[in-house]
Amino acid sequence: MMSRERKKAAGLHEKLQILRSITHSRALSDTSIILDASEYIKELKQKVVRLKQEIAFEEGGALKQNSSPTVTVETLGHGFLVNVFSDKSCPGLLVSILEAFDELGLSVLEATASCADTFRLEAVGGENQVVDEHVVKQAVLQAIRNCSEGGRQQEE
Repeated sequence: MMSRERKKAAGLHEKLQILRSITHSRALSDTSIILDASEYIKELKQKVVRLKQEIAFEEGGALKQNSSPTVTVETLGHGFLVNVFSDKSCPGLLVSILEAFDELGLSVLEATASCADTFRLEAVGGENQVVDEHVVKQAVLQAIRNCSEGGRQQEE
């Protein structure tokens, strides 16, 4: 007959192996399996945010003309995720937003941008950076306003 401790250890080991297979971890130690699972959860959170953004963009029908830009900022564990959508793109908009990040002391680790007719930006960044979501959102919106106002002045 198995002792209570052995049953408990066997059950824990079995659950860790299930966790290992679900997260596609190749780790062997329990600690590494848990760390891999933590990273996997972070990746899933990022995917959820991206999918929510895509759904919002599609439901908005590429957003109505002259609608205000959409900016979402989310803290993710030790970093942040910023999504920006504007139905208008102006020259220098990406640079303006990246400069706003720089002024806030945020480092972007990975970014995807599209600047054709509309403007889309997804930026992931800053390990071990404390991010005030409201401050980042306001800085990005201000960069967008500055860029669009600068574009209007050039047209006149």
